[in-house]
Amino acid sequence: MLLLVLALVFVAVDLLPGSAVKSALGRDATAEQIAAREHALGLDRALPIRFATWIKGLLTGDLGTTVRGTPITDILAAKFPNTLLLGGLALVVTTAAAIAGGAVWAMRPRGVAARVLSPATTMVIAVPEFVIATVLVFAFSLGTGWFPAVTITDAAGAPADASMLVLPVLALAIPQSGWNIRVTRAALAEASLAPHVHAAELDGLARRHILLRHILPLALPTIATSLATSVGMLLGGALVVETIFNYPGIGSVLAGSVADRDAVLVASVVALTGAAITLVLLAADLLRAWSVKGRP
Repeated sequence: MLLLVLALVFVAVDLLPGSAVKSALGRDATAEQIAAREHALGLDRALPIRFATWIKGLLTGDLGTTVRGTPITDILAAKFPNTLLLGGLALVVTTAAAIAGGAVWAMRPRGVAARVLSPATTMVIAVPEFVIATVLVFAFSLGTGWFPAVTITDAAGAPADASMLVLPVLALAIPQSGWNIRVTRAALAEASLAPHVHAAELDGLARRHILLRHILPLALPTIATSLATSVGMLLGGALVVETIFNYPGIGSVLAGSVADRDAVLVASVVALTGAAITLVLLAADLLRAWSVKGRP
């Protein structure tokens, strides 16, 4: 599937109007200079040959260079850790909100918290990240001044202050928290119907003890799978959120590469992101398989 997506990326970028080399060299570049640069980069070859050559280099760790001559590996090494930091923090917040909100909802399905969570989670699921990011900027940056609206980088290219991470992380975590709270609540409710859970209730064990020791372990594979699926949404949403907050991640790299019609750089970003998502999904599948195998 990842190979198919990468092929589609190459085709889609190639169909964009304009010349990647002319965009990189500027308006004053002559036809001879453009032709020479295209030949040096291999852009004068057929698209299938270019794609096959790039895949061969990808397997050996050589991602090639951009149309501007910068090694792609250096660009991704500088920017991708920042995106992983942003997505990782958002995943931690999402996980904490999902387990806490889902547990409260499952334990008291008719309580005040449940009546609030039911419409609230539906609402945040339907609202895209860029809308939430805009609301957060108006509320907590322009309105109160608590957090900065843009990200300033230090000498290493990372956010200069931890406060600059708060709004981007919340913009990513809020929509995914809504979905995962509902999944967690459903998984805990289903797990609570197990016979040994009913036996623990008859033994008079505390509700919190039953939840942590008997219900949550049964629901954990489903929760983990849902959170793993959210990783793709978090990394995908990070591209939009990074642009809004001027965050130094691969979002700006991807936007610039599309503007330059740089298919190799776009495909490299997609490949790296897809590999990270695939590893997380694989870990979730292994957890589910281990859980099912270990059940009596």
